[in-house]
Amino acid sequence: MLAITGATGFVGQALLDEAARQGIAVRALARRPQDPRDGVEWIAGDLADGIALARLVDGVSAVIHVAGVVNALDAAGFEAGNVAGTLAVVEAAIAAGVPRFVHVSSLSAREPQLSAYGASKARGEKIVGASGLDWTIVRPPGIYGPRDADMFELFKLARRGVMPMPPDGGRVSLIHVADLARLLLALVPGGEDVTHCTFEVDDGQPGGWSHYEMARAIGHAMQRRPWVLHLPRRALDLVAKIDRRVRGDKARLTADRVGYMCHPDWVVREAARVPSARWTAQISTRDGLRATAAWYRENGWIK
Repeated sequence: MLAITGATGFVGQALLDEAARQGIAVRALARRPQDPRDGVEWIAGDLADGIALARLVDGVSAVIHVAGVVNALDAAGFEAGNVAGTLAVVEAAIAAGVPRFVHVSSLSAREPQLSAYGASKARGEKIVGASGLDWTIVRPPGIYGPRDADMFELFKLARRGVMPMPPDGGRVSLIHVADLARLLLALVPGGEDVTHCTFEVDDGQPGGWSHYEMARAIGHAMQRRPWVLHLPRRALDLVAKIDRRVRGDKARLTADRVGYMCHPDWVVREAARVPSARWTAQISTRDGLRATAAWYRENGWIK
């Protein structure tokens, strides 16, 4: 039995799918009532509910902590979700004597000075690292795949033929959510090759993707050849303000995101990769983007 936080989110849903494929029983935390699902025991509550967390981790062999805040109005929102929330899950795992803890962080934790989000993820990592648990930390880069609402914005832009991107010269790594889900389960057994390690994971693309290459690959997946427009930092800041005015709390491009989007190097480091004997990515990004575009169409996200 595995305990999973964030199971109703983008990554969490993919993790439940993969656990079901592997026949792994899961106990999952959810703030709202969920439909029954084979192999899943739902626990009602959130990261601030100590009783729910105690029920979640009772007798499990490992915790995979996926839950976190990726978009907040201010630093306090990130602090509550990514720092206090992580501390609560860690304390529950320690109290229950859970033998294994896999923590999903973010590549943004590598440069915590760039954003409140990255700073909060870095503090969450420190809590896990100081916990005394048998832990592994995973830092994903840009994650894409079915159900993702963030990268979906780029697919919509590609369909319209114009893709505003961060300043030219930056490079990023990407990973399909299904590959990330396989990795998280592959880390559950622990072992000397992964215990007390922090890994940066990607699709295996050497040197990552330039912003231009990523935009064109998404355009190709949408059967378009979009105009890739590299915007300077000031322009992105302005777009973020407009997005906030138009969509309020649901804005996707925030000032905090602009902070790390404009950083030129979000490519995973070779020295921080997962040992290949443990896991390697199976989904090429070009194939994954095409499949993701097809999912958006089939599910009515794109007409």
